[in-house]
Amino acid sequence: MTKRVAIFLSGGGSNMRALVEDMTGDHPARPCLVFSNQADAGGIAWAKERGIPTEVVDHRPYKGDRAAFEAAITEKITPYKPDIICLAGFMRKLTGAFTDQWAGRMINIHPSLLPKYRGLHTHARTLEAGDTRHGCTVHEVTAELDDGPILGQASLEVHQDDTPETLAARVLKLEHQLYPACLRRFAEGNREPLCIKA
Repeated sequence: MTKRVAIFLSGGGSNMRALVEDMTGDHPARPCLVFSNQADAGGIAWAKERGIPTEVVDHRPYKGDRAAFEAAITEKITPYKPDIICLAGFMRKLTGAFTDQWAGRMINIHPSLLPKYRGLHTHARTLEAGDTRHGCTVHEVTAELDDGPILGQASLEVHQDDTPETLAARVLKLEHQLYPACLRRFAEGNREPLCIKA
């Protein structure tokens, strides 16, 4: 049975686009919803243009009340009956109450080789540490930030002249390869970690 995928984003949604463009043909999943906390997110406009249902819950009215924000998200997404949630640049931390509901059915992509560099500014932190390799990780989502079982990693060599910006651009290309490949396997029930070296 084809899996229904809801994709969460906060911005332009380049990873969402990579996922959607891969979900064709014999792929075991299809997008059922693109969700954002930003009504003007570029990814929402892109999805609308392609006839993919979209929903928005602005987080700002819920300041200080994550439970109410997450309840509003659940209310919006439930009618679409997603089997899997893919976080693709969704810049709001979700509480354990929400992630526990989706345990084993929610995945995320993070721009570092986890468990290194959870959180933000991963490219700058990689350069500051003098690492020779950097990359991205797809993992199952748990209540802990950027934690959970690893489903795949893609890595590349750090160049001597790299800046956080050039490194980010190169890693983003890897993300667009890794995330679709991991989602395809995840939707098939394959949890074996995938490794891509560039």
